[in-house]
Amino acid sequence: MRIAVAGSVVLALWCGAATAQEVVRHPIPGSDFPISRAVEIPGGTVLVFLSGAVPAPTDQTTGGSPTGGFGNTQVQTVSVLRSIEATLGDLGLGIGDVVKMQVFLVAPESEDAMDFRGFMEGYMQFFGTRDQPALPVRTVVEVAGLAHSEWLVEIEVTAARPAQ
Repeated sequence: MRIAVAGSVVLALWCGAATAQEVVRHPIPGSDFPISRAVEIPGGTVLVFLSGAVPAPTDQTTGGSPTGGFGNTQVQTVSVLRSIEATLGDLGLGIGDVVKMQVFLVAPESEDAMDFRGFMEGYMQFFGTRDQPALPVRTVVEVAGLAHSEWLVEIEVTAARPAQ
């Protein structure tokens, strides 16, 4: 009986330690580029998958218009990341809990390629800052279009939190 109780105590302590482990983010060696090379998710961690988020109109009265109602790539990136931040907040998480990000960018009208610089200017307001140094792994791809003709940015993320 003592062995069973002692074994149960050791098992409970071991399981508690497993859930207390933190997400490990591996930086890109020799680089200050604001993404992680890899992220390790320990056992006992709950993954939260957010649907793709898109920008809000910059002029709330028009709902977006052919004259640029959603803004440029940087403006749209900030809008999308604010939306993601709000959704995470509703779920008891923060932007620093994001471990994986998939970004879909459309080339602005009359441009030959996506505006990666504009995306990065918006992204770096949320990731790799002094207040929020936790970097996700990330993929950025250019796509031909999104569901609305004026959207230049859609982002989906995965966040992680220790199991309760």
